[in-house]
Amino acid sequence: MEKPCSAVIIGVGPEQGLGATLAKFFAAKGLHVYIGGRSEDKLHRVAETIRQTGGSVSTVIADATVERDVADLFRMVLDDGYCVDIAAYNVDSNIPSPLLETDTKIFYTLWKQNCLGAFFFGKEAVNAMKGRQGTLFFTGATASLRAKPPFTAFASAKAGLRALAQGMAREFSPQGIHVVHVVIDGVIDGERARNQFPDYVKAKGEDGLLQLDAIAETYWAMHQQHRSAWTHELDLRPFKEPF
Repeated sequence: MEKPCSAVIIGVGPEQGLGATLAKFFAAKGLHVYIGGRSEDKLHRVAETIRQTGGSVSTVIADATVERDVADLFRMVLDDGYCVDIAAYNVDSNIPSPLLETDTKIFYTLWKQNCLGAFFFGKEAVNAMKGRQGTLFFTGATASLRAKPPFTAFASAKAGLRALAQGMAREFSPQGIHVVHVVIDGVIDGERARNQFPDYVKAKGEDGLLQLDAIAETYWAMHQQHRSAWTHELDLRPFKEPF
């Protein structure tokens, strides 16, 4: 008997955030979603919204930078009798810091959250997907492609994430695992942006920010791709965004 399918998403925070939006979107498509994050309150709010709309969800308190937490997350999925159809690494921690003000702790923290955690997550996802086709997403940023002060430390970590995704795509595509690195080239219209830099959001104006549901639709479209024409990297930006 074939196991039911699930989507595993780590880096789920506020409801108006990409992790939560992906979870709600995948649940609406009929997948049982496992949402992982460090904030129990935020996870429960997202889970309640999913359940209210008829979706199926499990919450897991997990720190992406702790290898055991990530392993336990995937072990829970398999112990529950689900296969992993989609896995999404959505951790996107940033600390603006001019280089000469960047100490070792800041640099190391950004690398752990944006790159090392992705390594832990990617390994577990591939092991869970072995023997069947699945999609592994890594959410990148403009900084994945170019470094710009005061975000040099962040960019070095995101460039490492991109290299990880490229290497995994080349290694595991022949095994039926679709690895995708998504460059979010712009600001997402979510809770974090509206709380942290409201003036910037206002200045961008209508359609100047990436819309959460539109991003989720693109993730789903890539998951649905035929394996003869897989996308391994693409960039998403508002039509108004210069590049």
